Amino acid sequence: MTLKLFTILCTMMAFTWSPKENITVWLIGDSTMSVKETKAYPETGWGMPFVFFWDSTVTVDNRAMNGRSTRTFIEEKRWDPVVKNMQVGDYVFIQFGHNDEVPSKKSYVPEKDFRTNLIKYITDTRSKKGNPVLITPVARRKFDSTGHIQETHAVYAQIVRDVARENNVPLIDLSEKSKILYQQLGPEASKLLFNYLVAGEHPNYPEGKQDDTHFSELGARKIAELVLAEIRSLKLDLADKIISKTPG
Repeated sequence: MTLKLFTILCTMMAFTWSPKENITVWLIGDSTMSVKETKAYPETGWGMPFVFFWDSTVTVDNRAMNGRSTRTFIEEKRWDPVVKNMQVGDYVFIQFGHNDEVPSKKSYVPEKDFRTNLIKYITDTRSKKGNPVLITPVARRKFDSTGHIQETHAVYAQIVRDVARENNVPLIDLSEKSKILYQQLGPEASKLLFNYLVAGEHPNYPEGKQDDTHFSELGARKIAELVLAEIRSLKLDLADKIISKTPG
């Protein structure tokens, strides 16, 4: 083969084999987002159905973990491998607050430190030319005696909103969007979104379960759809890679 022919072939291959723009969507957060062990079924994190809505150029890597806060996720070295493996153009969806805001938990994070930790996630992501997206903590199911949904993350959700605005980061206000969803369904029907089971209904919960924080398969799917709708509403480049029809 002559040098001229080799050069022509290489040029043709460069056009023919140009790689697709593959990206990873990293999910970091707590139990409302995480992948569940079999023993927890039918409890489902919204990150589980979220993986099925994307074309072949997107990989969803769900690193969320039960019980974690912005601090413990870093202390346990769960953030380091995300930063290490992050590529240019990747997205990082950041949803904490459930465990940060409870003073009685070992995972508790004071308000000032919560803000600082969120900024670290943003800064580290941008240092790798990734795209941070902040998500307010998804609402718990809590209705008052008149059937109106109640605020369950007022302070920490507002910190997320403030950090997003101050640092020009896209915000998915899942606290508000999920409250609207629960209100539309009402006190009784909204139970279908959560891990509510009567005694004997499932072997993992022989005595039943009434959980107003963690989702059923249906609930996880509905919350994932809220996130997808907001991705479209924000007009993120990522929206072009959504293949399944979702609200919004």
